Amino acid sequence: MTHPLNPRPRSKKQVLNFKLTSLAHLGSNNYLLRCIPPISTEMPLMLPGQFVEIKVPHQGVLLRRPISVCNVEDGELWLLVAKVGLGTQSLSEMRLGDELDIMLPLGNSFSLEGVQRPLLVGGGVGIAPMLYLAKQFAQEGIRPDILLGGRSHAHLALLDEFDRYGAVHLTTDDGSMGLKGLVVDHEILSQSTHERIYTCGPKPMMMAVARLAAERGIECEVSLENTMACGIGACLCCVEDLHEQGNVCVCTEGPVFNAKQLKW
Repeated sequence: MTHPLNPRPRSKKQVLNFKLTSLAHLGSNNYLLRCIPPISTEMPLMLPGQFVEIKVPHQGVLLRRPISVCNVEDGELWLLVAKVGLGTQSLSEMRLGDELDIMLPLGNSFSLEGVQRPLLVGGGVGIAPMLYLAKQFAQEGIRPDILLGGRSHAHLALLDEFDRYGAVHLTTDDGSMGLKGLVVDHEILSQSTHERIYTCGPKPMMMAVARLAAERGIECEVSLENTMACGIGACLCCVEDLHEQGNVCVCTEGPVFNAKQLKW
């Protein structure tokens, strides 16, 4: 039986003009954007696993870009952006004080209730929602195990932040940091006795993590990174086929799903 996802009520989505307060290059193609909502406007309640849709400040990009919530701290929204195309390149080239047209909060969230021994597994830019999830666990007095993977040490970002909230374990494809290999090669995962595993990253990685979790009888929640152009279920480009529900829009019914629901 699949475990129900987080039942906490979601904030009503809205569109706000945030102001960019910080832009940091974290190595490789990763950039951390920090921004604040308009004056006299409270930051909407953001749950771990939710995402935002950003209007790209470039005439050649018509569709918004979905970005996972990386953190909310001291009134700032943190967004981890991987520069992979024209849209994300434009975001990485913004200047301090520029405005960001952001639709938020979107999607559902991870379920934390009753979990005392969690394992968080992130790969690539999929580490972003893992940071906010780790922070939420830490605020509940739980220090999670965190497993992060990347192609090299340059692809592993925000390690100091992760260290604040949990016990961090690392893998790199080239062995430049942590264990040489993939996240599934690390004993913290391959020999896991955790109550629940949470994962986000490249699809092959998430599939492998979910398979290991199933073999060990551990519940696993995945945050899908399907293309989500609208964020409201209108464009249908993010559809995922589930066992019981059939085709659903990841942007409205996800992005977080129990791995058992997915037809992988």
